[in-house]
Amino acid sequence: MTVQHISPTPTGPHTGTPTVDRMRQQGAWNPLWDQMHEWDPEWTEQFMTMATTPLRRGVFTPQFFELLCIAIDAACTHMYAPGVRRHIRAALELGVTREEILTVLEMVSVLGIHSCNLGAPLLAEELAAFERRASERQGRGAE
Repeated sequence: MTVQHISPTPTGPHTGTPTVDRMRQQGAWNPLWDQMHEWDPEWTEQFMTMATTPLRRGVFTPQFFELLCIAIDAACTHMYAPGVRRHIRAALELGVTREEILTVLEMVSVLGIHSCNLGAPLLAEELAAFERRASERQGRGAE
């Protein structure tokens, strides 16, 4: 069996990154992505192109895209304040209302309830098992 190796495409300062460049120009670039872009501009460009596909193709309006980004960044699993701020600012500039943004924040807060949905039944099970073990220990101690 012969294994063929694919030669890597050289990357460097001359690699074309039109999506990243456009994001920088529009103020949509996150400086936390700089290191990744420096180390692998091709991958970063592909990732950013994929992430912005619904907007570029017109699947989502710019307003909806910003609301979706607010939801993602504000979610309890992410909680990325600079992103929430950046996307709120962009949404307001696009004419999104306070009520629409607030509704997204209220909707995404529901994700946190799943901690209780998961934890409360487990607590009940473990509490019952603990009480059962404690009762068994007491029964053995009375012998």
